[in-house]
Amino acid sequence: MFNNIGLPGLLLIAVVLLVLFGKGKVSSLMGEVGKGITAFKKGVSDGSKEIEDAKAEEAKDVTPAEKDKV
Repeated sequence: MFNNIGLPGLLLIAVVLLVLFGKGKVSSLMGEVGKGITAFKKGVSDGSKEIEDAKAEEAKDVTPAEKDKV
């Protein structure tokens, strides 16, 4: 659907947004989008770290379980 917008189309959309909402509103919106992207990346990074830590914890205990001596 959006395969053939191109650069002129994107510039037209940007100009319309600036006219409708003003520079301050668009600027604050982009700031919030940036904060959201940063928070998402941090969440993904933290999740990956937790998974790696869990795998490392499992790998530490490699001793075989003792069987009951008869």
